[in-house]
Amino acid sequence: MSYSVAFISLGCAKNQVNCEQMMAAVAAGGHSVAADPSGADVAVVNTCGFLASACEEAIDNILQMAELKKAGKLKKILVTGCMAQRYKEDVLGELPEVDGILGTGSYGDISAAVDAVMAGERPCRFGSIHTAEQEGDRVLSTPPWYAYLRIAEGCDNHCAYCVIPSLRGKYRSRPMEHLLEEARDLADRGVKELIVIAQDITRYGTDLTGKHELAHLLRELCKLDFHWIRLHYLYPDEITDELIDTVAAEPKILKYIDLPIQHCNDAILKAMNRRDTKAELLTLLKKLREKIPGLVLRTSIIAGLPLEDDAAFEELCAFLRETKIERAGVFPFSPEEGTLAAKMDHVDTEEAQRRAELLVDVQSDVIDGYNESVLGTVREVLCEGFDTQAQLYYGRSYSESPDIDGRIWFSGDEAQPGTFVNVRLTGTMDGELTGEKE
Repeated sequence: MSYSVAFISLGCAKNQVNCEQMMAAVAAGGHSVAADPSGADVAVVNTCGFLASACEEAIDNILQMAELKKAGKLKKILVTGCMAQRYKEDVLGELPEVDGILGTGSYGDISAAVDAVMAGERPCRFGSIHTAEQEGDRVLSTPPWYAYLRIAEGCDNHCAYCVIPSLRGKYRSRPMEHLLEEARDLADRGVKELIVIAQDITRYGTDLTGKHELAHLLRELCKLDFHWIRLHYLYPDEITDELIDTVAAEPKILKYIDLPIQHCNDAILKAMNRRDTKAELLTLLKKLREKIPGLVLRTSIIAGLPLEDDAAFEELCAFLRETKIERAGVFPFSPEEGTLAAKMDHVDTEEAQRRAELLVDVQSDVIDGYNESVLGTVREVLCEGFDTQAQLYYGRSYSESPDIDGRIWFSGDEAQPGTFVNVRLTGTMDGELTGEKE
């Protein structure tokens, strides 16, 4: 039997790649992929489980599917992904509307799970998270001009606040020949911006050859027909001089580095099982900016971590003002069940949120200063659409990653989505850059 299957993917880009693989797997199994869960046979909710807030979002989506099911507009609900892996007993016991569940080690079982739920069974499959298959075809869910290339799965960093190793397993690099084959296919499909992702891309290859192989991989990717190659999630103490030199030398690699640092206070970094110090971070940032002119840095910061007293918080604010990191996602500390950090003394949720808001204010000043500094320059912009209300085109330059960094808005004659245009930056609008197409 052939069934229609709709997918909802929550959380990070790595989870999105899993969803794309599941879409390809159900199609290969003889089923069809539906654009809308309303009217489908099965809805698959691919969940994030990184934070409590992400789990709440996942539950809300499951309950929305349950309403469709109750109204007779949907037959079955499958739950996959990180929340399924983290809270399988709770999902099965407290959400009777759920008809089946797959852990992060069992994405490959999705087509069989669809057959099972439609046959009246309640599949519950949890394969090994340390050996789960990473390869497989994908149905791309991004716009046709960009796509993600996940080069590894899992994480060995074991930061004290993070549950990812328990959900995704040990770090496993994909063989380079497999990555290059997939990348060639993406280039042949017309992808212009390749976004290289993993929990930690800097560690790539160390589990295969004992050496850092990311720079080698990037040089090979640069030989393919991509216009831009963007890097996400580089662990600070794993960045090699060879990698820095490669980013600086290869014109296709965007001068944009996502470097999650979380904090700058030495005692907090140590308690969180981070392997760098404030002095080392400052040295690295200085080296990156010296060797890669025009570099835009992105990071993530956590406010209210264990050991963060008033002095440590002020130190963090001063660090952001000093380093002027152009992009920063700021989050209040969430004491996640099962982590070492959750057992440590920390400020309450309300205070962590207050500190996060203060950091956002600091970062807003940094962003305003950066935007002011680039006015009058011309940027290559990847056009992504036209806003009829604003009567402006919008897109991204090298300094904006999709979904997290905002847009550049511009006027001018016709620009097609997926094409590159030159835009002279002339102003700002709600913290985003505006300009005129040249």
